[in-house]
Amino acid sequence: MQFSAPLALKSGARLADYRLAYETYGKLNERRDNAVLVCHALNASHHVAGLDEQGRLGWWDNLVGPGKPLDTDRFFVIGVNNPGSCFGSTGPMDLNPATGRAWGADFPVQTVEDWVDAQVRLIDALGIERLAAVVGGSLGGMQALAWTLRHPQRLRHCIAVATAPNLSAQNIAFNEVARRAIVTDPDFHGGHFYEHGVVPKRGLRVARMIGHITYLAGDAMESKFGRELRAAELAYSTQDIEFQIESYLRHQGDKFSEYFDANTYLLITRALDYFDPAREHGGDLSRAFAVARDNRFLLVSFSTDWRFSPARSREIVKALVDNRIGVSYAEIDAPHGHDAFLLDDPRYHGVMRAYFSRIANEGL
Repeated sequence: MQFSAPLALKSGARLADYRLAYETYGKLNERRDNAVLVCHALNASHHVAGLDEQGRLGWWDNLVGPGKPLDTDRFFVIGVNNPGSCFGSTGPMDLNPATGRAWGADFPVQTVEDWVDAQVRLIDALGIERLAAVVGGSLGGMQALAWTLRHPQRLRHCIAVATAPNLSAQNIAFNEVARRAIVTDPDFHGGHFYEHGVVPKRGLRVARMIGHITYLAGDAMESKFGRELRAAELAYSTQDIEFQIESYLRHQGDKFSEYFDANTYLLITRALDYFDPAREHGGDLSRAFAVARDNRFLLVSFSTDWRFSPARSREIVKALVDNRIGVSYAEIDAPHGHDAFLLDDPRYHGVMRAYFSRIANEGL
């Protein structure tokens, strides 16, 4: 969908004449009150469920669809791709109308709050006054939280999974190392690599490898790979792949470098870094959530998620309880680390199914 009115960004810049890619699943009911917005995480898109034209399965297909926890026989589900992404919405690969060349590194820096404001415009264009819920995991969970802080009157429920009220210093450090890998790649060309007909694949590979290490729990990595060798004998080489975990990380890096945009990676990780709703309230998260008193919340965390640990979700729960806001909290004992929010855990999906059923039954 194309938007001609400029979008004012938190940085002070404005994004004019931009488009948002989105998909919908299910049907909007007559009361127009059964819509659920799904917010994507770092490397995902608006393609949430089912198969697209290229036969690719939606990134949350195990959760969204007919008869699934987010049941599209009951809900009208909207998947949206944020500005700055590389999956159909206006981003760094598009032409900058001011210069006639690709935006590249000149694409305006985005924040979680900017994305939410863009999403509100999409919801307006779809004729939806109030969403039944906004849901997301990881960075998507931050967006769901931001909806309650910026536009609390536009949704009833917030479902935030495997997320945090801000990034820890360690998380910011991981993001910075990944960004350095990209910008120091000789093919990056200051972010204007499109004009040179190259892609900074080496940097993207390393960035993705770093990310994958943080998404997995140590025990899960040990169980899956251990010290298993790739070949029967050691090669005694500093360059060759010796261990299966090395092979896995290189495979993930190679795959990522073929489809993801380097400038998008920089933009999205910066948005992660910047998210900190308590900052404007003297560091007081409870004061930040005071505006969300008419919303209801579900927070879900996973025991082995060390990147967005359960303690971070409990900070949000405490802030909501301090404001006497209705909140349900589930801490799932799962071995998969941060990636658990994307996987088929029956306890996790049971919590999600029960909560969405509760939403669907409201007012019946």
